[in-house]
Amino acid sequence: MTDAIAEQSRLESGMVAPALAIAGIDIALDEIRDIEQRSYRVIERLRETVFEPGKQKRLKIGFSISEAARMVGRTPTAIRDAEKSGRLPEPRKDSHGRRFGYTLTDINIMRREFETLPWRGENDEPLVLAVSNFKGGVGKSTLVAHVAQYLALRGYRVCAIDCDPQSSLTSLFGFNPDYELETQNTLFPFLMRERDTLSYALRPTYWDQLSLIPANLSLYSIEYQLAARLPANPLMLERLRLGIDTIKDGFDVVIIDPPPALGMLSLSVVRAATALVVPVRPATVDFGSTAHFFTLLVEALETLAAQGLQPRYKFLKVLINAMDETKSAHTEITRMMRQVYQTAMFNTVMKDSAEIDNAGARLMSVYELEEATTSRETYRRCKAYLDAVNREIELLIRKTWPSHHEALRREGVI
Repeated sequence: MTDAIAEQSRLESGMVAPALAIAGIDIALDEIRDIEQRSYRVIERLRETVFEPGKQKRLKIGFSISEAARMVGRTPTAIRDAEKSGRLPEPRKDSHGRRFGYTLTDINIMRREFETLPWRGENDEPLVLAVSNFKGGVGKSTLVAHVAQYLALRGYRVCAIDCDPQSSLTSLFGFNPDYELETQNTLFPFLMRERDTLSYALRPTYWDQLSLIPANLSLYSIEYQLAARLPANPLMLERLRLGIDTIKDGFDVVIIDPPPALGMLSLSVVRAATALVVPVRPATVDFGSTAHFFTLLVEALETLAAQGLQPRYKFLKVLINAMDETKSAHTEITRMMRQVYQTAMFNTVMKDSAEIDNAGARLMSVYELEEATTSRETYRRCKAYLDAVNREIELLIRKTWPSHHEALRREGVI
């Protein structure tokens, strides 16, 4: 990424830029526009560096036959036999006859053949999970991306909905929210009653069985329009839930990334969700803001209840995110939070890791890295923490599906 920025700087150095204002002289609007355009050119240069030609991301990771067998729940021999018999496609090989790694699409083809896809039962309700905190900077969008991709790796059908005008989740999935997306590609038309279903906004991603409803800056204006219509029509807060109802039958899990503030969109997310995960960093300021979040959440639920719109949650859990165990304050606040929240907290703590930061700088998640960005051990630890958190989330989801209960009993988890 550093090379990309340096190259962009060299490219820009030959351009004639307007003189920046000196002390005591106002900066003209044209100068700010120029800075804006330069910022977008840097973003575009970064995208050209980290994305495939044509600016379309693809999942480069591959899985060995032993990894495929573990993911599918069958032995390598069973996979080879199915390939030889024609029940599975022949594996792709290089000129020396060596197998290429299996793709996630290949894995899901195997799951279909061996009937090991983990989908919910026909009579089970899809779970609508919101990762919510009204404070920014708690790692909300990054967490949503990792949860969605983990579930996709496990074989679930996932829809991620970006409700945040900052569009971080949309960017992580390879879309430039300001250049590639129009207002009509977001939630906006449905929330404004211009559409009858959300299917128009669904976009397939480079992750098999994972779709995205993207966001861009146009969602900022929705706050004002929803607020203006709310007094005369309180059911505007019901609109997102109704939209999700029009698409949810095609998914096992719908996961929502709401804005980091309490407003009309956040209230709509609170209403639409059937489960909540609340990420919080173990710092005094963040912990205080989380306590305030629950105060606001209670007030929001009371507001919704007064309109006959009170949601019911299958589960609500607090997740300690980006915990640095070398900081005594983090350790002490984590201990205190466990005493306070008890079973309302995840057992696993998501530790801070340079791997997450470095992957994010490449507009990627840890799950799509082909190799460690720091050290192999740091990558291994980071992935172990992510997997542990996501296994807890997956278990909570499966517990909401009656069709999974027998299997969960056999696994000894209920």
